[in-house]
Amino acid sequence: MFFKNLIDDIDSMMARDPAARSRMDIVFSYPGFHAMMIYRMTHRLWRWRLLFLGRLVSQVGRWLTGIEIHPGAEIGRRLFIDHGMGVVVGETAILGDDVTLYQGVTLGGTSLAAGKRHPTLEDGVVVGAGAQVLGPVTIGAGARIGANAVVLKDVPSDVTMVGIPARMVQPRAQPPEAATGKEFCAYGTPSADLPDPVARAIDGLCDQVTSIQAQVKDLERRLEEAERGAAAPEQPVEERADAPPLPKN
Repeated sequence: MFFKNLIDDIDSMMARDPAARSRMDIVFSYPGFHAMMIYRMTHRLWRWRLLFLGRLVSQVGRWLTGIEIHPGAEIGRRLFIDHGMGVVVGETAILGDDVTLYQGVTLGGTSLAAGKRHPTLEDGVVVGAGAQVLGPVTIGAGARIGANAVVLKDVPSDVTMVGIPARMVQPRAQPPEAATGKEFCAYGTPSADLPDPVARAIDGLCDQVTSIQAQVKDLERRLEEAERGAAAPEQPVEERADAPPLPKN
């Protein structure tokens, strides 16, 4: 079973990284692969209640790879940590199968209370570089978290989230096929023309400002016309033929 999982990990990384030239390349030069090997050792120690030893070996792995995975985290098969530097996976985090994490990702907690305080990532989730998923939230299967997004709430399956705080910008019609790489997109963004909710909000504000400017100009024009009308001299009233004569002093 151990060697089967090992081969699955290597084949999965080959499928999801076009820079991988060979299996030997992955085994000897991929920190994500090394981090997973160390995690499996430390997780077993953690389950055996050798907590200090598990944490000690985990710290050595962090020093060697730049990836910090707590021994208590629950991680499924074929996790791919690309580049890896700065990745943090908390103690109560749960990751399903075929999850992809890029550099700088944090799966962290927002509470000091005991119990579940870190995220749950279901199968096929992709988390882009620098993204933060915080608290005991659940990221649905096949969801993608864009680079530098901050996720603080549950995310449904098969959607893309971007921004701070993260917002859904694009539902996906088909589930991901991360294990084969057929629908894999780097950094959690499916296309270059992905709508940005922040940019859309700014565009909406610009439209509102333009509309307000037009209304102000119209009001100014009306005010000038009213002022010109008020400043015009009054026309003298013509005396009527049958009107009584005006009194003379």
